Amino acid sequence: MTFTHDDQRHERLGMPEAIVCQGKDDASVNLILTELIAKPDCPTLFTRLPQDMFDRLDSALTNELDYDSLSATGILHGPLPKNSGSIAVVTAGTSDLRIAGEAKRTLEFSGFSTSLYSDVGVAGIHRLFDRIDEIKTHDVVIAVAGWDAALASVLGGLVAQPLIAVPTSVGYGVAEGGGTALNSMLASCGQGVLVTNIDNGFGAACGAIRMLNQLKSSD
Repeated sequence: MTFTHDDQRHERLGMPEAIVCQGKDDASVNLILTELIAKPDCPTLFTRLPQDMFDRLDSALTNELDYDSLSATGILHGPLPKNSGSIAVVTAGTSDLRIAGEAKRTLEFSGFSTSLYSDVGVAGIHRLFDRIDEIKTHDVVIAVAGWDAALASVLGGLVAQPLIAVPTSVGYGVAEGGGTALNSMLASCGQGVLVTNIDNGFGAACGAIRMLNQLKSSD
């Protein structure tokens, strides 16, 4: 097996290639790490790298990674240069932190300032109201929620910033592995709420990066 690194992606999209480890076998991830470690000018984000896979990989290779087990992400060769713009990542509950962490780590790898506001969902909505003024100081807001995902609609009626909603697979029964949260967010009456796929914190972060990069280029 060979690995072909898309080293032109940053030039094309303003974001470098990221390596999704989910679905890859251990040997393939070891090979990719070996090749990219030899390219110190290619900072790379590894996503969907769970702790059990990380533990099985060659430790001489994984020692080069800044690894975070909660978000299942690894950063190789450090983050990209600092970018202007800030993003609020807001979660309904602490059970959503894995996906929120994926978004936050993707943004931090990309050089953006990020703040996490966790456990401010509608079950304790007073906690959201306590933080809403601070959330509004950011340029983009990412809302991460499972169950009925009402947080997205609430934020959609409170903040003027671009709002990206991430349904999570948190919940049971009719929550249907995130299907209910996805449909709820898609059906939101909040104007201009954008929705990613279920559990796609990485995708939400990349959407925010596209927005902020475009704003920067128009200055």
